[in-house]
Amino acid sequence: MASFEMSRSTMINAPADRVHALLNDFRAWQRWSPWEGLDPDLRRTFTGPATGVGSHYAWAGNKQAGEGTMEITESTPTSVAIDLEFLKPFKASNVTAFDLTEAGSGTTRVNWTMTGTRGVIMGLMGKLFFNKAIGKDFDKGLAQLKAAAEAR
Repeated sequence: MASFEMSRSTMINAPADRVHALLNDFRAWQRWSPWEGLDPDLRRTFTGPATGVGSHYAWAGNKQAGEGTMEITESTPTSVAIDLEFLKPFKASNVTAFDLTEAGSGTTRVNWTMTGTRGVIMGLMGKLFFNKAIGKDFDKGLAQLKAAAEAR
């Protein structure tokens, strides 16, 4: 199994607490997640606390949206960490982390990182396809997060 890490970042003209609120509440992800628009009939289930550690989100949708679960495992004013389990169209267990850094004048730097391991075949597919696709998704999601945080 080979380890991988994918990371993207952006600057948001909003204070860290406003950005954190959009990351720490899975219901708020509908405002910015790059995957929310993949299936208009996406089925969502929210369990546990409404926000923060223990908050759980499960989704099931079409072939593009797939199926999986997320659980917030760590939440501080400057970070949110999530255990991410993909069930369909392929199985994978990853960790996603958002790190927030105050950059002055109400501006926040957001770094979005996904880590995990891949088998030989998925490792090759990752180098050829997944890394580029995930990177584009992260860029889109960060742009939408920026728009949502700056609109408040």
